[in-house]
Amino acid sequence: MPVAYIGLGSNLGDRLQALRLGAEALEKAGVRVLKRSSLYRTDPVEVVDQGEFVNQVLGCSADLPPDEILAIGLGIERSLGRTRTRDKGPRTLDIDLLLHADTILRTAGLEVPHPRMHLRAFVLVPLVEIAPDARHPVLRLTARELLERCPDRSRVERIAEG
Repeated sequence: MPVAYIGLGSNLGDRLQALRLGAEALEKAGVRVLKRSSLYRTDPVEVVDQGEFVNQVLGCSADLPPDEILAIGLGIERSLGRTRTRDKGPRTLDIDLLLHADTILRTAGLEVPHPRMHLRAFVLVPLVEIAPDARHPVLRLTARELLERCPDRSRVERIAEG
């Protein structure tokens, strides 16, 4: 069965609760969670004038196509209070489809693999924890190799089991 990797992040409110509720809501919507990384406290990247994040990566069965997973994720974000007032700004919950098996997809509303995942330590550290050999279908590198080459040196600190 193909696997999708989904990144979760939160820097508003009860961040740990937001990640837990996000994973539960994905499961209720038919996205079966197979693996959970630890939880990581991370510094904001790109837009740095905001609070620190808690991030996690989930390995999920990929029975659903990428656009359905995206729609489910956006619905969950809204249901947990996410409002988009500023690009890459503070959020109660962010759900990103990182990889979907070996899918390469570029549409107006969705890019798979995630177009910036290879530049973000807060994505790669938890991904390597649960799937070090997951392969980026465009760059043809494993998650471990992507992390070794990642230019992002911001803080990614493990705080709890997933």
